[in-house]
Amino acid sequence: MLQADVTHRWTPPWPLDPRATLAPLQHGPQDPSLIFVPDGVWRAVRAGAGSAAGASTVRLRWVRGNERAATAQPEHVDRRLGGTTRGVLLDPAHGDHVEIQAWGPGAATAAAAVPAWLGTLDDWTAFDSPDFTERLPEFLRATRRLRPGLRLPSGGGLMDTLVAVVLEQRVTGLEAHSAWARLLRQHGEQAPGPAVPRADGRAIPLFLPPKGAAWRRIPSWQWHAARVDPARRNTIVAVAERESAWARLEAERPAGPEGLPGLDVALSSLRGVGVWSVAETLQRTHGAPDHVSFGDFHVAHHVGQALSGRRVDDAGMEALLAPFAGQRQRVVRLIGASGAKNPSFGPRLAPQDHRGH
Repeated sequence: MLQADVTHRWTPPWPLDPRATLAPLQHGPQDPSLIFVPDGVWRAVRAGAGSAAGASTVRLRWVRGNERAATAQPEHVDRRLGGTTRGVLLDPAHGDHVEIQAWGPGAATAAAAVPAWLGTLDDWTAFDSPDFTERLPEFLRATRRLRPGLRLPSGGGLMDTLVAVVLEQRVTGLEAHSAWARLLRQHGEQAPGPAVPRADGRAIPLFLPPKGAAWRRIPSWQWHAARVDPARRNTIVAVAERESAWARLEAERPAGPEGLPGLDVALSSLRGVGVWSVAETLQRTHGAPDHVSFGDFHVAHHVGQALSGRRVDDAGMEALLAPFAGQRQRVVRLIGASGAKNPSFGPRLAPQDHRGH
């Protein structure tokens, strides 16, 4: 494998489930900018801001301490609550750590951002205080005990994340993720460094999302072929036209919740970017602990079913989450991690194919 430009190791200060923490940064299983492998993850990013941003490929590998290296860890399951701890739980008390390799002109900056990606800026102290946890239903307290490694990532990449979120507006996840993968492979930039090796000996190339000018140059028929309707296309073009503004905002607003003030207003000032898009973006870029995806087709139903035993609308979800103000997104993530199920009462929303119109 090509020698990395930057190589070092990082030990989390607390137990960490890296796969669950990083999962929101992947836009579908075919995302060519973030690929999970059995022992880690590969990510293509532009590290830095504006014209100084440098392309980079980052490989993270989960390394178990010597005393546990030969022992497979069992999955812990609470059958009564339906919750599981999935993936590797890295425990610094046993010498577990993350091996970081990075290639490309942005390698040093990207490698330095890895702890934020893995939730080091996500502070659960207030959530874990007795005054707060006593408000939680028992199944969420149990999930928190079973899933101590789940954290909120600060993944950066404000413009790239916003574009991916706009693609997810008003369509199925399958449609949005297919469009993201197709557009990146056709119009993005192949990431520096090695491709991702596969077990069969082949390799999968990583792709960076297009820059602003490249998004604007995509012809209408290629948007059409990717099943992206004119409304979402126009919003993405408007996002791309403000590339320098997003870069400036990201430079001024540091990673993590401390950088959140003012970002809501900046994002929602763009036509086509509403409350849902703002929340979905900032959950990924800044680990927003209180931004809830109001307006989502599924989230309100899921939260309502888990907390009240029935489906609710956005107003109902807001009322149910009110006692957890300041921590509402953490509560939503734990509900998802608990294994709580949202019963189906009808057919799924079918993907729309408007290419023949």
